[in-house]
This record gives sequence, structure tokens and C-alpha cells, in this order.
Amino acid sequence: MSIKAIVTDIEGTTTSISFVADTLFPYAKARIQQFIVDNAGVPAVEQEIEAVRAEAGEPGASLERVGDILVSWIEQDLKITPLKTLQGMIWRAGYEDGSLKGHLYPEVAGVLSQWKERGIYLSVYSSGSEAAQKLLFGYSVAGDLTPLFDHFFDTRIGGKREAESYQYIKNTLGFEGREILFLSDVVAELDAAQEAGLVTLALDRECIGEGFASHPHVTDFSHIDLARLA
Repeated sequence: MSIKAIVTDIEGTTTSISFVADTLFPYAKARIQQFIVDNAGVPAVEQEIEAVRAEAGEPGASLERVGDILVSWIEQDLKITPLKTLQGMIWRAGYEDGSLKGHLYPEVAGVLSQWKERGIYLSVYSSGSEAAQKLLFGYSVAGDLTPLFDHFFDTRIGGKREAESYQYIKNTLGFEGREILFLSDVVAELDAAQEAGLVTLALDRECIGEGFASHPHVTDFSHIDLARLA
């Protein structure tokens, strides 16, 4: 049976881990305190400021204090919803004014396009929010790639190391597990997808050559042979 759908991770798979850690996070950290001061009267931002106060248990926190809390959360790499939402707003502004471009490994855009032309359904599953995913691919170094994807899954469907999340993806796509290929650089995620019945393939971007357990691995997208995986 052939592969009919491909679900890809982002960090370490389509995109350098360092882009998120060394570009996106510092970009937001440097701007988030001024951003909430400048936009405190905007309803969408005001809502997230109140969510920060509630999450921190400080309902009376000043804007300055809220800014400090947000920076602290960034430094701790916490995955807290209002922080992710505000980061997404800041990144959107950066992408739109051209100061940010979503990193992709050189071969990724071309291979994704080839798969799409072959009628394969493409989706993303990342710990980053759906909005952040769309920004990265929409303002990528290769242009707007969002039309290539049918779904953008994030952790609202569940954790990436939980088999139930991949069962949800399988049900949403409407294919059998053996017709869906999941790409990631994280063994625990591949294990969870495999448990749900999906076909798995590890991206070994660092050319380690081992440590991927029962999952076959390639060094980049150009080496993926779908016929051999079916």
C-alpha cells in the first residue's frame, strides 16, 4: 500500500533547531515588554495580558511586572499559552515587515512541492502554535508554502509523545496508519506515531547515523524514497 499522506515535524526536520532557539525566541524576548506597553489597549493583547496575570497568580500586576513575567517564562522556555500567543503576534509583525524569514533546509521546499504534485496530502504537526507554523511557512526563505499543506496540527490535539495524538491525526486525515508517513528528529515522537500505526522516518540532520531505535533514518528530504517505505 502506498503512502498517501505525510505529516512533518518542524524543528530539526524542515527547519534548523537553532532558528527557533537563536532567532525567533531572542527576537520576541527583545520586544515583548515594549510590545505589551504599546498595545495594551488592543483587545486581543489586553486579553493575553490578563491571561498572564491569571497564570502568574498576580491579578494586580502592572504592565512592567507582566513584561518581567513574560521574559522570565521565555528564559525558562515555558510553553504557556498567553506567552505563545504574544510571541506569535510579535513574530507576525517581524515576518510582515521583512525582518524575519522562516528558515528551511535547502531541499525541503522542492521535495514538498514534488510530493504535492503527486497528490500526497501534506500536514504539519509541531509544538509551535498553528499560527506560528503558518507564519514560518508563509514567510519562508522559499516563499509562501502554506498552500502545500492540508492541515496544521499543534499541541491542542495532544502531546507529540502521546500515541493518542497520532490516532487523532489518522482519524482526521481519513487514511490507514500504513498510508501515513510521519517525519521527525525525535525518537519519542516517532515511537508514539509508530504505536498509533503510522509509518515513521527519522531525519538525521546531524548525520549521527545511530540512536533512532526501530526507525529508519535519512539525512535530508531528498533521500526519502516513499516506495521503499510503503
